[in-house]
Amino acid sequence: MRKYIGELALTITAIIWGSGFVASSIALEHFTPYQILAIRFFIGAVILSIVFYKKLKGINKGTIFKGAILGTFLYLAFALQTVGLQFTTPSKNAFLTAVNVVIVPFIGLLLYKRKMDYFELIGAFLAIIGIGVLSLKLSSSINIGDLLTLACAVGFAFHIFYTAKFVKDADPILLTLVQMTTAALIGFAVVFFKGESFHTVEMGGTLSILYLGIFSTSAAFLLQTVAQKFTTDTKAAIILSTESFWGMVFSVLILHEVLTIKMAFGAILILGAIIISETKVPFLTKIKIKDLKFGRGGQRDS
Repeated sequence: MRKYIGELALTITAIIWGSGFVASSIALEHFTPYQILAIRFFIGAVILSIVFYKKLKGINKGTIFKGAILGTFLYLAFALQTVGLQFTTPSKNAFLTAVNVVIVPFIGLLLYKRKMDYFELIGAFLAIIGIGVLSLKLSSSINIGDLLTLACAVGFAFHIFYTAKFVKDADPILLTLVQMTTAALIGFAVVFFKGESFHTVEMGGTLSILYLGIFSTSAAFLLQTVAQKFTTDTKAAIILSTESFWGMVFSVLILHEVLTIKMAFGAILILGAIIISETKVPFLTKIKIKDLKFGRGGQRDS
């Protein structure tokens, strides 16, 4: 039962992140990308500190160390994604970021010799294909923006993987609080280094940055961290990859984008990825397709 609660929480996280595309587009009209990162993580750290201040008494060096690692991966991934977006198209940026869903299981294999679940791996690749159909326009060109975005995908993959690893023996709320604080400190350091200054903005810019800070950061990352205590890292990556699907949904509903057959087909592929990962597809099990066992040792979460 707790597994399904975790997966529901991850789905809600993906929905919130999907809606965040609209807020981000508005915020970028008033702030620089680095200012947005600094402010949203600062808001997240402040809100979590206020709501869970009693838990701060139980914080220890281990949680601070793990949270700092997660916060560093988180900021680097967002920063690489933001800089990459300046040199590539939004559709390529979204697709290449989502490549983290395939990278996650290979981190476990290469670093910890963990077994790879066959169905989760198929689901991961199917999700990537679906995201590609959903967001990509055919283009063979590769530029520095694409490479930076791929680096960002690696950053997000490590964040998802180590969140699942660290949350097993650490308080998820304190872990989230520390990573938000770490990301905010790095964010303000970058803004200061770049010589940027904050200024008064219109109500639209203020509301959008508040939405990103309260919902897309505080609520979403808290839900992600708590949820990953009850599911595998690969399943988490697949469910979180539906962010692009929900981004499409909110773009159609709020920004009145036209829903095309290509977008619908991509959404169906992403849904199929989740079904395969979750159910293991009984008819495939009958023909004795088992887990792929690459490497030695390690253990499989299920």
